[in-house]
Amino acid sequence: MYETTIHVVGNVVDVPRRSRTSNGTVTNFRMASTSRRWDEEVKGFVDGATLWIDVACWGELSGNVSRSISKGDPVLVVGNLATESWDSEAGRRSANRMKAIAVGLNLARGWSEFKRPARADPTSEVPAPHEADEDPFAGRSTDYIEGVETLDPSDSDVSEPVPALT
Repeated sequence: MYETTIHVVGNVVDVPRRSRTSNGTVTNFRMASTSRRWDEEVKGFVDGATLWIDVACWGELSGNVSRSISKGDPVLVVGNLATESWDSEAGRRSANRMKAIAVGLNLARGWSEFKRPARADPTSEVPAPHEADEDPFAGRSTDYIEGVETLDPSDSDVSEPVPALT
């Protein structure tokens, strides 16, 4: 079956709600994405139509989203789009819903600090703790740790500095 995968850039418009269901843990939030365009008459940007969409984040994504985003945050969401319909007192209703595959903060609008959770030992049945005082880099690569020598010069194919693209 074909899935309709979309990318939506917008803002979280309500407080993310995490709950447990018979199918697992889910975090739901609503987001809005408003198009903008340049208007020559007013010599500035004007807002266009707004897409309102409900987002559902399942499994491990659910916990990470509930810890990371809040109302008002600029986000990028990748997921599968579906239109759900139901009967209400006002008649037949429908809404766009998105099952998220990935959710990220929009770094064009601010900065963030990424924290990767510790992984469980595959031979252990007990999940790894997520303690604040635990060393988050224990047993992991140092590729992205500030101040740690990460690349051996002999590993690079580039022998001279390359100017940044402008």
